[in-house]
Amino acid sequence: MPPLSTELRRGLENVVIAAREAAEKGAEAALKVLAVDQRYAFDTMVTEQRQFRNALRARARVLGDGSQISGFAPLVEEIAYEQWHRMIFARFLAENGLLLHPDY
Repeated sequence: MPPLSTELRRGLENVVIAAREAAEKGAEAALKVLAVDQRYAFDTMVTEQRQFRNALRARARVLGDGSQISGFAPLVEEIAYEQWHRMIFARFLAENGLLLHPDY
């Protein structure tokens, strides 16, 4: 297979950068909905949401060397990275006829 032309490589790079930015914006929005960046949970949150929020805040503290505030940006990047790779892997499986339904 011949290598991609410079124009195609540049186009691919631009699309990947745009996709990464979109994934990070989505991850940040999801974390803000769960009030991960807030001191207190929203009063409307159910127990499962509060537990998930606490786990995410704990992960942010780990990524921020003990500081939840400095760990928020790395947490956004980590979540975006994980989602990006899940989508790429699912697409790979689907394109190669390997994606299976869990019931059969």
